[in-house]
Amino acid sequence: MKISIQRDGLTLRGELAGTTNQQVDTLAIVMHGFKADMNSTVTVGVAKHLNEVGIPTLRFSFAGCGDSDGDFADMTVFSEILDAIKVVEYAKQKLGVKHLYLVGHSQGGVITSMVAAYYHDLVDKAVLLSPAASLKDDACQGKCQGSTYDPQHIPRTVDVTGFQVGGAYFRTAQLMPIYETARHYDRPTLIIAGANDSIVDPYFAKKYDTVMPNTKFYLLNGAEHDLSGANGQQAHAFDLVGQFLTDQG
Repeated sequence: MKISIQRDGLTLRGELAGTTNQQVDTLAIVMHGFKADMNSTVTVGVAKHLNEVGIPTLRFSFAGCGDSDGDFADMTVFSEILDAIKVVEYAKQKLGVKHLYLVGHSQGGVITSMVAAYYHDLVDKAVLLSPAASLKDDACQGKCQGSTYDPQHIPRTVDVTGFQVGGAYFRTAQLMPIYETARHYDRPTLIIAGANDSIVDPYFAKKYDTVMPNTKFYLLNGAEHDLSGANGQQAHAFDLVGQFLTDQG
């Protein structure tokens, strides 16, 4: 079912799957990464697997991504936090969700970790897949996926593989309290990273494991940033997510 959520005059578009009910008891909100949208391979794959094990999902595109309103150049981690908050409120107020899970890949993992902390009383479990907390260090060094800039004199926009990323993204990223916020979430958290991740060093996922109080951490040998690998690591990762969210222990 297609859904629309309003945030500050912008329409965020997404899809509710795994249920036909108007009221949903349990729901996993699935968040995509940088330069992606709700139809990314990881986002679709993990949502499909969760539906198969009986957990309804809500995927959505952040503002400026996919079919959602907005300009990608206006996107910041802060703006995506605001997007995610509206989706959490939609789940609770419109769908009547009682058991809420947040699942995020890459930058979506960063959003998940911070929003889970802000809404620790509403979010039952969190899942961080290849969380891109390196975005803060990268912004301080003036680099982003092969593009470089002067971190002391950030331009209005930076071209990152054809995407125009606004200077505000990098300015706010430099001072982003990612781990300082995430450590306040003390409910069960699953963290999965690929040992061969060439986009985000697995160190940044492991650091979540050290600062958050209630975590399970898996480092998948041979897996890339999207958790894929020659030996079915991505499917294994999705299995781990499903087991974690369905575990009643």
